[in-house]
Amino acid sequence: MNSKIKNSLVKTEMNPDGILRLTLNNPNNHNVLSEEMMENIQAVLNESTKDTKIRVIIISAEGSTFSAGHDLKELKSARKNSDNGRDYFKKVMLKCSILMQTIVKCPKPIIAEVSGTATAAGCQLVASCDLAYAGPSAKFATPGVNIGLFCSTPMVALSRSITNKHSMEMLLTGELISSDKAVKIGLINEMVNDNTLKKFVLEKALKISKKSAMTLKIGKEAFYKQIDMTLSHAYDYASNVMVENMLKFDAEEGIDAFINKRKPKWQDK
Repeated sequence: MNSKIKNSLVKTEMNPDGILRLTLNNPNNHNVLSEEMMENIQAVLNESTKDTKIRVIIISAEGSTFSAGHDLKELKSARKNSDNGRDYFKKVMLKCSILMQTIVKCPKPIIAEVSGTATAAGCQLVASCDLAYAGPSAKFATPGVNIGLFCSTPMVALSRSITNKHSMEMLLTGELISSDKAVKIGLINEMVNDNTLKKFVLEKALKISKKSAMTLKIGKEAFYKQIDMTLSHAYDYASNVMVENMLKFDAEEGIDAFINKRKPKWQDK
């Protein structure tokens, strides 16, 4: 991937340490997840998956809104279609579902850096990321219930990140919650001062980037696969994953480095 790519809705920039910053860049329209915005994010993630130079991805946004979710005006415009928009609605929801699953399945750790509000599918985007950090100015909500449209797809990501009771409270009330509460219920990892958030997230990404990319890939994939398994099935699966991991070069190198009190030299294999 080029070190710096720009288009109208998404900006990307990669530093020398392999940290890719993907920035939602439509602040005048609250960084809505329009069709074009989702396509742009999807394209960047697809390319990032194949780019061995990229080790960690940070998703951030320009402006005072992280993302207001789906573009309601775009959705409303499909009402004039002969099927009242059914096929178009299916297309948009499928596109969004694929995007969120791409975040989970991406072999690179993905961190949400949230300033401003993240609502509906914007909150879904945060919940889908592996890690999430936000400033005190950030707020989160799944407010679809307020406009007669239950946040059913955001519910999928939300219910896999926080407890049932907290998920249902957000989904049934549609109320905004603070960053402080988001930390308490597990939606985000930590609240960081707005003026130091970017630096904090970069430092966290740098720490992760120093690990073996092969090990991170194995671990992330295993985490999301085992989480819905029964306990015994999960242990059987994880045991096999660890055996295969032990046979990789980086595991041998890492263990030897630890025993001999030296810094490991990763080969990402």
